[in-house]
Order: sequence, then C-alpha cells, then structure tokens
Amino acid sequence: MTGDIWQQLFNFDNYGELLVLVRNSLIAGAVLGLVGGVIGTFVMMRDLAFAVHGIAELSFAGASAALLIGVNVAAGSLAGSIVAALIIGALGVRARDRNSVIGVLMPFGLGLGVLFLALYKGRAANKFGLLTGQIVAVDTVQMSWLVGTSAVVLLGLAVVWRPLVFASLDPEVAAARGVPVRILSPIFMLLLGLSVAVSIQVVGALLVLALLVTPAAAAMRVTAAPVLVTLLSVLFAVTSVVGGILLALGSSIPISPYVTTISFALYLGCRVIRRVRPVAGSR
Repeated sequence: MTGDIWQQLFNFDNYGELLVLVRNSLIAGAVLGLVGGVIGTFVMMRDLAFAVHGIAELSFAGASAALLIGVNVAAGSLAGSIVAALIIGALGVRARDRNSVIGVLMPFGLGLGVLFLALYKGRAANKFGLLTGQIVAVDTVQMSWLVGTSAVVLLGLAVVWRPLVFASLDPEVAAARGVPVRILSPIFMLLLGLSVAVSIQVVGALLVLALLVTPAAAAMRVTAAPVLVTLLSVLFAVTSVVGGILLALGSSIPISPYVTTISFALYLGCRVIRRVRPVAGSR
C-alpha cells in the first residue's frame, strides 16, 4: 500500500524523455515565479492577501464562462480578474470596506464558476485544470500571452516602484509628501488582477495564494529590507513553481500540491530562522 502511494507521488521512469516535453512549462513557471514574487511583496506590504483570493474567484468565473462558450480561456480569466480588481479598487478605499467587498465577491464569483463548469459538457480535465492548474500543457500561444502579460505587469511595477513602496509602507506620510496615493491604488489593483489571471493558469484558482502571497510572507520573516524581501520572494516563488513542475512530471498527482508544499516548507523554514535570528529593525 505504501509502495503504491509512493509510486503515485514519485515515479521517475523515462523522466529524461518527459523533461524535454515541458520546456515551455519550465520557462512559464520561472516567469510566473518572477511576477508572483515581485508583486507578492506589495500584496503583503498593502495587506491585500484577501484581495488576491477575491480576484482569483472572479478570474475563475471568467475562465469558466470562456470554457463554456468556447472562447479563449486565458482571455476569460483575464477579463474576470480585471473586473474584480476594478471593483475592489473603486469600492474598497478603506480596509474595512475593501474586505467587505471582497467577502461579497468571493462566493458570487465561485458560484458563477461552478455554474458554468456544471453546464460545460467537455473534458473533465479542463474543469479540473481551472481549479488546480495545468502548466504541463502550456503551448506556444499560451506562452506568448503569459510572457506578454507578465512583461506588462513588471513594466508597470517598475514605473511606479518608488512611490508605490512609499505609499505601501506609510500611506499617510506619502500622501502628505504629494505622492498620488489614491491613483496608485487602482493602478496596483489592475496589475494585481493581471498577475492573478496568469497565475491561475499554473496553480489554479484555489491555490493562487501559494504563488502571490506565501513566498513574500516567507521573505518578510527573515528580512525587513524591501529590496531583499523582493529578491527572496522571487527566489522562493520560482523555486516553488519550477520545483513543483519537476516533481509533478514524475507522478500522477497534479502540480498544485507540489507547488503549495514547497512554498509552505520555505515559509516554515523562514519562521524557524526568524526564531533563531530575529529580523533587524523588526518590532
């Protein structure tokens, strides 16, 4: 019995031949790890982990609707993410208001997604992939869309980087210094929506937090410097996604459990390090 479970989890027969087939997937995983690690830093700084989940639910609904009517699933996911990001950005100015809006959107988006999937009569694997990810199936068209969207996110973050860091760490002082805090908020939410849309193609709607939240949360356990947090967050995110792909390739288990397990293990490791060596400047 134990041997059968082990074979399901890890089976590296013909691994070399299979590895050649997932070249696009490994590149996609590295790109999404970079995007997730960078934007995840701001997600944690701005206390928006709950927002990531809320956007993911509407992104899932958009992808499910696209699957049902036979159009591009990535486009549907993107549309759902943008709608959610704009709603949260427009209505959720204060943290309490924002959380209330997200709490309303999450069950609505999930309910719509489940409805669309129930009406869809195609392959069950397509339904399952929207929830748990299916990166081993990345083709050239998906790769182009993924890389293009990721480039937009990274370029947008580069443009607003310094004022966004200031506004994220101390919004009142930033506003007093003339930083356009109110304008930066919807811009960041839009970039976050794009990041969620591309991430869902990897780990699925249910586990997107493992890519956009956990790596940055782990990094913040071992350093308080924004630049180091970002670098470590990217390293952890890339390790989680690429490592998850390499492990999933040798088993019959979907990629998402591997990604989330690696990500969680890194987080626990950082908590242990924090206990042994307190972060300089932390309270």
